Amino acid sequence: MTLAFLCPGQGGQQPGMFDRLAASAAAAPMLQVLAQLLGAAPATLAADPDRFRNAIAQPLVCAAALGHWLALRDHLPPPRVVAGYSAGELAAHAVAGSLEPAQCLQLAIDRAATMDAAAPADGGLLAVIGLERAVIDVLCRDHGVFVAIVNGDDHVVLGGQRPALDALQAAAESRGARSVPLPVSVPAHTPLLASAAAAFAQRLAVTELHAPRTRLLAGIDGRSVVTVEQVRRSLAKQIEQTVQWQTVMQQAVEHGARVFLELGPGSALSRRARELHPQLQARSVEEFHTLEGVLEWVEAACARA
Repeated sequence: MTLAFLCPGQGGQQPGMFDRLAASAAAAPMLQVLAQLLGAAPATLAADPDRFRNAIAQPLVCAAALGHWLALRDHLPPPRVVAGYSAGELAAHAVAGSLEPAQCLQLAIDRAATMDAAAPADGGLLAVIGLERAVIDVLCRDHGVFVAIVNGDDHVVLGGQRPALDALQAAAESRGARSVPLPVSVPAHTPLLASAAAAFAQRLAVTELHAPRTRLLAGIDGRSVVTVEQVRRSLAKQIEQTVQWQTVMQQAVEHGARVFLELGPGSALSRRARELHPQLQARSVEEFHTLEGVLEWVEAACARA
């Protein structure tokens, strides 16, 4: 089978992100767990401006991806590959069988807490598009900023403290780049969060995990995660280490994935899949009004692949 699931990170939260799941009996227990953990219904949290706050955003995006997977999994072919972007890598592990949905939500809360505790007060992320990597590396050295995520040859996300990011943004735009500050308040995937990575590693060390039952690609290098120790290491290291998303996508294609379904929220990953590999068929659940529409597209796309 050629199907791949993509679990996005934070940034795509929006008020209707749980609408397709309102009548799903399969997703309901997991959404009830999230409501108990965070003290409010997921749909209420998604409509609140606080949905971009790290402590809410990370469990929220994991719940959206898991909810759509739970609602769809009995009607879809098993995926060839699963991958998750930033916080979404936790959801990807739940999809792949490394941990249970309730564990995933609690770990997302714990991950956010360790990151918030370690992050500088003025930290954040900045997307920069249109500059060669050599130029980006010089700008990062000049401004004390780090490459957090590599999305493509000329598309990166940088992490650091806001004054440094603002200065780099001006320098990048003066060179013709397009830049977008992201609604994330921590410099994720940079050495500034080394202590958070260590703390989360300790949390994972006492969590009962399993080897993935489906091929799962680690965000830090695109390699298949096949043991429990690799699960623990890759999930902890990606907090302080660059996410190589371009490599993840290349590896997914090399492992035979041709149809990519992004489990939401947002559609950035499916759009990026089409940009990197125009031959792929890639859509997000958020492009459909109903779960039935998602299933019809996947069936047709897999038949064509």
